[in-house]
Amino acid sequence: MMKKPEFYNMTRQELRAYILTHREDDDAIEALIKRSNPNSPKYPYPQTDQDFQIMEEILKRKLGSNEEVES
Repeated sequence: MMKKPEFYNMTRQELRAYILTHREDDDAIEALIKRSNPNSPKYPYPQTDQDFQIMEEILKRKLGSNEEVES
């Protein structure tokens, strides 16, 4: 049986490339999911009503919806 690579030693790009050639490797997929994308925008948790309104607008844009979000 072939020994699996140590996923935590792989870069994000190496891990993605590994997964593309080993799509059945659930451990590799889980390792990638657990890593956060360093390029993802970070949003602080809303503290005020205005913050909640701003977050609602961000979510509407991301979801491509002009509908009211129920509170």
